Amino acid sequence: MIDKRYFIPAALTLLLNINNVHAQKTQMQIARNSVGKLQAAIANKQDEKAQMAILAEGIKASESTEKDKKTRKWPETWAIKSYLSSYISIVDPNESNSDKYYDLALQAIDSAKSFDKFEDNSGLIAASIYNINIKKQRKGNAAFEKNDFNAAYGFLKDVSNFFPNDSTLAVNTALSAEALKKDSEALTYFKKAKDNGMKNPVVFQKMANIYVSKLDNAQAIKMIEEGIRLNPYNTSLTNDYINLLLDNERYAEAGKVIENTLKVETKDKLLYYLYGYLHQKNLNLSTSELAYNKSISLDQKYFDALYQLGLVYISTGNQALASQDKDVAKFSSSLNRAEVILLRAHDIRKKDKTTINLLIEIYTRKNRFDKVQELRAQLDEY
Repeated sequence: MIDKRYFIPAALTLLLNINNVHAQKTQMQIARNSVGKLQAAIANKQDEKAQMAILAEGIKASESTEKDKKTRKWPETWAIKSYLSSYISIVDPNESNSDKYYDLALQAIDSAKSFDKFEDNSGLIAASIYNINIKKQRKGNAAFEKNDFNAAYGFLKDVSNFFPNDSTLAVNTALSAEALKKDSEALTYFKKAKDNGMKNPVVFQKMANIYVSKLDNAQAIKMIEEGIRLNPYNTSLTNDYINLLLDNERYAEAGKVIENTLKVETKDKLLYYLYGYLHQKNLNLSTSELAYNKSISLDQKYFDALYQLGLVYISTGNQALASQDKDVAKFSSSLNRAEVILLRAHDIRKKDKTTINLLIEIYTRKNRFDKVQELRAQLDEY
């Protein structure tokens, strides 16, 4: 006679297997449905609470399919998990929970790609990667605000490469690289921003500065010129342009730029200062004097203009003595003017040694040795 005890376990095993397969299908269906529900909730602009409830249900089902020895090998299991986890990472207000699902999403994406040989779930994977990059951008911005430029650059570089046409993102990536003194990388992303339509003058200034540091002055000038074409009469760009031209001894070009700009910008003290400096270099002292005085009229405490004007008066006095007529009166008048102007400069910057030395020279010529002694004491003190 057959012992019926042996049939019962077999029947139970079959029943358990059937139940297990049913459970697998049920959990997978719940996970699939959660994706559809979530997309509908997003389309209908349901609030965060409603979305999080859908995500909780979907994640729970996804975790069940992940643990099952059959469904854990299905590409769909990991594609769904990556999508749901990545979405949690960008909507969950709890930062630690958001970061947790960000990490889980990264792992799930790798698993989904490895199993999905025929790219049946490419849409879900692509959506997951998109969400991950949104999260990376937030992490990069947060790191930048904390001056953690190494982390910021790592995140923002990846995101900028993912969104290649986003000029603002490229600028932020470049700024992170610049903070790390990675000039070549910064230049790459500033260029990227420019090529995508960024017109902000700062971008062109930053690029010019990098070229100057690389001793490529021609390219630096070209970059500022491009910036000015996009931002006509921008004061900051114009001043940089003039300074670059002066530094490279392109004085005639600098003069034309200043003259044309002064027709529009009549209240820029720096432009008048540079115009005065340019004519001073060419020994056009009367024009230089007028320009410095105009600059000082716009800012009574403009030290650089005061100091240079003092030099102009000293040079004018020296020329008067060196002339055939030896115009002593003009020399004396110029020396007095230099004294007055340089004393004003000295009041603004008490410790400036070049100003003190010029005043010592003036008082020596005037035989004012009490003043000479007083100023030399200041030199020793500073």
